[in-house]
Amino acid sequence: MKKLLSACLILFSVVCSAYAADEKEAAPAAEYAYYGFEPEIVTNYISNRKKLGFVKISVELMVKSPDDLVIVERHDPLLRAAIIEVLGNQAEEKVKSLTGREEIRRECFDMVNNLLTKEAGKPLVVNLLFTSYLYD
Repeated sequence: MKKLLSACLILFSVVCSAYAADEKEAAPAAEYAYYGFEPEIVTNYISNRKKLGFVKISVELMVKSPDDLVIVERHDPLLRAAIIEVLGNQAEEKVKSLTGREEIRRECFDMVNNLLTKEAGKPLVVNLLFTSYLYD
């Protein structure tokens, strides 16, 4: 009985190992890449004070593959202008709050992907990150 149980366990482990190897081959690992806007984006926003408010951010775009970087780089001026437009239309309270910052990030993400869909035929950006966010 022990020999039969041992043989079944060995057979089971061999089958599981072969199945796991097939799964690794079937699903290739994603090769995400990042595109950073240089120089940082600096623009004004709607301020409640008499002087202008400004925001300075570093933006990184996460794309699905390194091949997509060429397309994103080609459209850099368009994407930069869209992000500046989104930032310039924000109220001071939104710029200075954490929840507002996240809303702005999502709005920029949606705008960038919409533009890339129009220009490249598909949304290329997986995530948009603010790696630096300063305001006054």
